[in-house]
Amino acid sequence: MTQHACAAAHGESPLRELEQLACSAGATVCAKLVWTRRKPVAATLIGKGNARQLSLLVQQQAATLVIFDPPMSPIQERNLERIVACRVLDRSGLILHIFAQRAVSREGKLQVELAQLKHLSTRLVRGWSHLERQKGGIGLRGPGETQLETDRRLIGARIQSLTRRLQRVEAQRGLRRRARRRAAIPTVSLVGYTNAGKSSLFQRLTGQPVYIADQLFATLDPTMRRLEIPGFGAALLSDTVGFIRELPHALIAAFHATLEELASAACLLLVNDYADAEFAEYRMAVEKVLHEIGAGEVPMIQVNNKIDLTADRARTQRGKNGLIESVWLSAHTGAGVELLQQAMGELLGCRRRQYILKLKPQAGALRAHLYQRCEVLDEQIDAAGRIRLKLKMEPADRGWLESQRQFKGLWSERKREAKAEAEA
Repeated sequence: MTQHACAAAHGESPLRELEQLACSAGATVCAKLVWTRRKPVAATLIGKGNARQLSLLVQQQAATLVIFDPPMSPIQERNLERIVACRVLDRSGLILHIFAQRAVSREGKLQVELAQLKHLSTRLVRGWSHLERQKGGIGLRGPGETQLETDRRLIGARIQSLTRRLQRVEAQRGLRRRARRRAAIPTVSLVGYTNAGKSSLFQRLTGQPVYIADQLFATLDPTMRRLEIPGFGAALLSDTVGFIRELPHALIAAFHATLEELASAACLLLVNDYADAEFAEYRMAVEKVLHEIGAGEVPMIQVNNKIDLTADRARTQRGKNGLIESVWLSAHTGAGVELLQQAMGELLGCRRRQYILKLKPQAGALRAHLYQRCEVLDEQIDAAGRIRLKLKMEPADRGWLESQRQFKGLWSERKREAKAEAEA
């Protein structure tokens, strides 16, 4: 249901983003207010004069919702609702509402419900404030307090149930992750600020249609597709939920199982809206969350998207290690996408070392697996049927090879090349 909302914030930039969030949730913004205070008021966040001004504005615009950018305590929300006579939400509550609208998968719905209940558990007093005024004598309790205790118990039991179900989902996700590692297919994850163009880039790279919209948090449930990278081979490309400034901690905790996939990725593509004047600030907000979830050390390529909206051109920038660390492109027009593919191929391929492997004629099955997992550069077969493979493999492939029953022998490291004997 569309609601008429008044948005309030401390500063123009947060107010613009708050308006985008409100529109993304389906509200119609009818008025905006900006206040500057040195210190928030404990009871109402804003001063008495500001509260009266807000109340008059709500009446004039017939607004049914007031949204604040700064975080609010339950008592501040309740006191302001009494003054303005309508619903009051802060930024965290609004983001939780958007996530609840967008969740599609079973896991996403469980994660959002868990985050909502944790957020609600601190705000139960609102619904029963009229009964809390009843005073009881010694040994007596007012009905409001009794109802609050019942609600807290029910919500606590539901939180425990959701946590157990998400733990099972997390275990299943871990099994799939280990299966991908055994298959030696690296994962490349798209991360970035919400509405930076991650889904558009995902569709451009994979050629697979995905939901794309010019709104915040258009993509909530993660999507994964196979991607062929020129000069490297197969990889899995993952499109994750977008980040935002001051992302609610309840959401980070609930989506931990999804976000921890980023920590196990072989490479991160941090997509920035290069046409936004504040993209550097947004990038720092994303990097902060990545460090919080343990993905701060994962190799990363900065992808400066939407150059079609600027005067810039498609180009790359290399780091001190000689690898491409930044790419300027447009997912909308496709300009510079081949440069990103080159950057991914270089970054993923730098972990591979060159080896020479000798196989007996009976090791045909092992040879087939090596062709699937590794980059075979050259193959020679002598008169006796013995096979000599020159290939590139990652440390994980080498560990897999050593675990095979057909493999018996030692590695002989020589400069940048290694030799091994494998017997059937």
